[in-house]
Amino acid sequence: MPVAFKEWAVTVRALAEGEQLLTLRKGGIREENRHFELDHDRFFLYPTFDHQRNNLVRQSHHPELRRALEEGVWTDDEPPPKALIQDGGIDQPDRVRIRAWAEVHDHYAFKRLRWKPRHPLHVLVLRAYRIPRPVTVRVRPEYEGCKSWVEIDRNLPFEGTPVIADEEFDRAAAGIEAVVREAGALAGAASLA
Repeated sequence: MPVAFKEWAVTVRALAEGEQLLTLRKGGIREENRHFELDHDRFFLYPTFDHQRNNLVRQSHHPELRRALEEGVWTDDEPPPKALIQDGGIDQPDRVRIRAWAEVHDHYAFKRLRWKPRHPLHVLVLRAYRIPRPVTVRVRPEYEGCKSWVEIDRNLPFEGTPVIADEEFDRAAAGIEAVVREAGALAGAASLA
């Protein structure tokens, strides 16, 4: 079965459109060993609204959140009207559309943060590919909750086109790597102090 990486729907849209190249992961309470592990280097991007709250999305990205909501398949044919204005969580739709897959370009881990300080924050640089046609997948109970990986019960194609050109991706990934390397050096120096 194809494996998918669960991420906020608005983030999946940004990755699938080439507007974002990285995502952060620490882990959830339903993860095996209760922390994130990079179990796969190629996977589909599964849009979820678990823990996604509109007040945690920048106002400038609310149009993307609206588009992400519209891509869900809801019981009443439309997302709940309160989804963009409530400060609580957003309910899951009945089905989601998988539009892209990604492969891990680089993987970094930072060791010191207040939440679960012994477990690193993972910084994943992802190369996303748009699949030829979005695939609608039913949201199953086993897909829900605080976990990063789900097995999709449909055939999905690992084919498609990169969402950004090679040169642009390489330039952006190199910039991210430089920032991460500098932050790691600063974190290492701080832990020695």
